Amino acid sequence: MDLLLSARPGRGCTVLEVRGELDMATSPQLRESLQRLVDAGEPQVVVDLAGVGFMDSSALGALVVMFKAMRVADGRLCVAAAQPAVRNVLTVTSVDRVIDVYDSVQAAEASVPSADDATGR
Repeated sequence: MDLLLSARPGRGCTVLEVRGELDMATSPQLRESLQRLVDAGEPQVVVDLAGVGFMDSSALGALVVMFKAMRVADGRLCVAAAQPAVRNVLTVTSVDRVIDVYDSVQAAEASVPSADDATGR
């Protein structure tokens, strides 16, 4: 199955919608898409995994590497809407202890600090 990636504006963030399987063949595409967002200065990224039925260790590695890159750039990366099999991989590997995982994109968007929070207003 081909991997489909599309970025769209979210509420206070950019949502990267991922559709397909995340494995050794497709993980580089995920990493490249996330790197483009970092390079573009996107401070808050939600990775929407609703359309992902399978994720292997290479995809976990890509998420962790890009999580760290976002943090270095004073940004934030989180994941949302993972199907049960994918959520299980995140839990078993303890990646969910490092990267925030939300049940839905809406919940992830709600966790994004507003501009007013950053300025103390």
